[in-house]
Amino acid sequence: KPQYIVARGMGKATWDEWREWIEAVNDDLPEPESMAGVWDDLPELAPPLIDGVLRQGHKLLLAGPSKAGKSYALIELCIAIAEGRSWFGWPCARGRVMYVNLELDRASCLHRFRDVYDALGWEPAHLANLDVWNLRGRAVPMDKLAPKLIRRAAKKGYIAIVIDPIYKVITGDENSADQMANFCNQFDKVCTELGCAVIYCHHHSKGTQGNKRSMDRASGSGVFARDPDAMLDMIELEVSESLSKQQGDRAYCDAVAAWLDREPLAARWREEIGQDDALAPANLHAAMRDMLPSRMVDEADQCGQAARAAAGKRTAWRVEGTLREFERFSPLNLWFAYPVHQVDGTGALRDVDAEGKTPYPQRIKRKAKEKSSEQMSKKETFELAVHSCNFGEPPTVKQLSEALNNMPERTVRDQIRRYGYKIDRNNENRIVKESAPDDGV
Repeated sequence: KPQYIVARGMGKATWDEWREWIEAVNDDLPEPESMAGVWDDLPELAPPLIDGVLRQGHKLLLAGPSKAGKSYALIELCIAIAEGRSWFGWPCARGRVMYVNLELDRASCLHRFRDVYDALGWEPAHLANLDVWNLRGRAVPMDKLAPKLIRRAAKKGYIAIVIDPIYKVITGDENSADQMANFCNQFDKVCTELGCAVIYCHHHSKGTQGNKRSMDRASGSGVFARDPDAMLDMIELEVSESLSKQQGDRAYCDAVAAWLDREPLAARWREEIGQDDALAPANLHAAMRDMLPSRMVDEADQCGQAARAAAGKRTAWRVEGTLREFERFSPLNLWFAYPVHQVDGTGALRDVDAEGKTPYPQRIKRKAKEKSSEQMSKKETFELAVHSCNFGEPPTVKQLSEALNNMPERTVRDQIRRYGYKIDRNNENRIVKESAPDDGV
């Protein structure tokens, strides 16, 4: 059959030129746009997911040391998003969220959600917004997990996906910048394909972190700090013995006050017990003995002692942020009272140093000073009990023991000698001041 020339001068002169042209045509990348064309019609910003911290469709990294309660913090975040509540004091948008569990067995993970709900005291009104994908023992590298995740999450309307933890799915050497850049690109793919935020957690490097900047504490390449739109870092605080005791006393008084508020026979206790006495455990206990039967005093004391013990188990943490979309916030101080984190609303942790920030010699001096202050505090408590437990009259050892929260009588006798007192055998074994007191320092 005859052939005809239909065109000429088309294509490229060489194979390399043609390959470069065809790749440019099929690269699926958007074309550059002029600012002049959008200046008066800028697109809407993505709405906040965590107010002041993260927008919907963006990435957040939570970093911290091992056993810092990071998983509990992320579970709290999932619940806050599902219920439209606040997380660490930041309001969250309400919507559907998936928690990808890579570390816990299924039963433990599901129980944690229930425990956190109970500890927060929140009504589970939107449980349908919470999905959990349990992958312990089935985790695959992130470049293989991302398409599987996208396929399962498509059309489900998630506004956030939480991946906990990422060390289970890291591909390549975490100290290699190019390999970690490729790894983090998988999170971008999930964000783009699903239009939701991706939130993940990572661990600190080894050693003390107090003298490092918050964005430099995460283990591995600096890509982990630079890639996410928001990075939150948790570091433990060094709680002194005096602060721990102060918090224990406060917890005791708060618990006893709550118990008294519920007790009909103690309805007028706030009028009968002064505000200062209500904040001092020994004075509060002594005042209760004057107004309530012994059985009720013991019950209130047990409630207070339980609260004191729970306060003693808390750990203190500071959250610092590196944000791309929002103004940096002031460091946020938290108590981790298993299984939830509580914002320090009293300012007790404001001046507490992060773990490892204070040099070792200064820590030794500070502990010695605190020990001395603690001894003085014990002496002041003892003397206050001596002067108040028997209406100003010299008390007996038994009366003083009861006033000091049922301190063992042997310990009471030791403190009598230590703080410059004696048992007057000529005055019905009453406790009186020695003529030449020994400060016991």
